[in-house]
Amino acid sequence: MTRQNGIDRREFIVSATAAASVLSLDGRIVFAKSAAEADLMAKGFYTFKVGNIEVTTISDGQWNKPHDPGFIRNATLDETKAALAAAGLATDNVTIPFTVTVVKTSGKTIMFDAGTGAQLAPTAGKLAANMAAAGIDPKKVDMVVVTHFHPDHIFGLMEKDTNAQVYPHTEIVVPNAEFAFWTDPGTLAKLPERRQGLAKRIQATMPKWKNVTRIEDGAEVAPGVVAAAAHGHTPGHTTYVVGSGKDQLVVLADITNIPALFVRNPGWHAVFDSDPQAAEASRRRMFDRVIADKAVITGYHYGMPGAGRIEKDGNGYAFIPIF
Repeated sequence: MTRQNGIDRREFIVSATAAASVLSLDGRIVFAKSAAEADLMAKGFYTFKVGNIEVTTISDGQWNKPHDPGFIRNATLDETKAALAAAGLATDNVTIPFTVTVVKTSGKTIMFDAGTGAQLAPTAGKLAANMAAAGIDPKKVDMVVVTHFHPDHIFGLMEKDTNAQVYPHTEIVVPNAEFAFWTDPGTLAKLPERRQGLAKRIQATMPKWKNVTRIEDGAEVAPGVVAAAAHGHTPGHTTYVVGSGKDQLVVLADITNIPALFVRNPGWHAVFDSDPQAAEASRRRMFDRVIADKAVITGYHYGMPGAGRIEKDGNGYAFIPIF
């Protein structure tokens, strides 16, 4: 039996079953929604270790998205509801959680993305309160590392009405490919009108900030923290690998939306992906990488605990939460 960070696969599956029922559906792994996950959503954070890295996943709430036939470009509404039901999730809407990852490594506190800033769904915007509950002082965050520029990831960097910086004295690291796309004046003409507001807001803020560091794929943004491009969801969408000896944490960001739909069905294309084919290729490549590396992952839309492992499962994959 292969061991993974001191835990073999059977032990890992058994530990997960303590929190979620493991069922069999055509030979595939199915995890029903568990009471432990609901308890963690209420608590607002979860802390664990990967090697010497202290990891805290923090809930920023969720978006109860009404069903939309266009949400998944290549799956029907009935297929979407069936996938939600198979995972033990409610089918009256699509619940999309927002979960921020904070790591303490090499003497630094690093936060990946900044949440919604309470500027999207009324059921979101809980990051500040849950950071306080987790004992994390925003003023002591050394670095905010951005994965991409969608509103639920960057609006927490700017005040709602004034666009003033929330973290004016913190280094903000952004993928150069993402920065270049959104700040290019020509981008506005390429976007549908409903998305132009985001580009305008980015162009009015980030290029003026003096604490922004732009990085390329493969850059070490902090000791042991390396950027790994995974474009497709957005033009510069980037994941990050945090290493501690042989142990790895991979911050997957939006490599998929919620696991019940897009981990289970990696070929499904969400409407949020700017280049669906590139997003799928990045998703499969990163999933195969974290499986091969036996890495622990965090996913921005994976709910609480927001961390676990990816396993190959039939023609797709399964997300196994860590508890």
